[in-house]
Amino acid sequence: MDVRRIDDVKPVLEHNETTSVWWLIKPREMFEATNGGYLELICEWEIAGGGEVFPHTHPTHEFYYVTAGRGLMDIEGEKREISPGDLVYIPPNKIHSVKTVSENAPLRAVSFAVGEAGAGEIDYTSH
Repeated sequence: MDVRRIDDVKPVLEHNETTSVWWLIKPREMFEATNGGYLELICEWEIAGGGEVFPHTHPTHEFYYVTAGRGLMDIEGEKREISPGDLVYIPPNKIHSVKTVSENAPLRAVSFAVGEAGAGEIDYTSH
């Protein structure tokens, strides 16, 4: 499972040394994997305490950047706890799910997805 932790990254100065940048995915690092793809979505989402997203797949390279709470991520049966500062990469067509760790605290994240070339429209309401 590819989870990158912001605390494990040293910042570098960019933009004429005016901005500290923590590269979780370096420029062009995913060029080959996403070549021919397209930006499918960017959203922020929240699962209520005690909630879960059931196992599903998409023809997308999906990224979750956790902003609040804790969850248990499952990708193809590999499980890992995730928390603020984690960037989770979910490869295309891999079965994945996530649930909150606490019955009382939500899990909140921002998602980015890059669709695979030639993929059809995805109905996210049924996933």
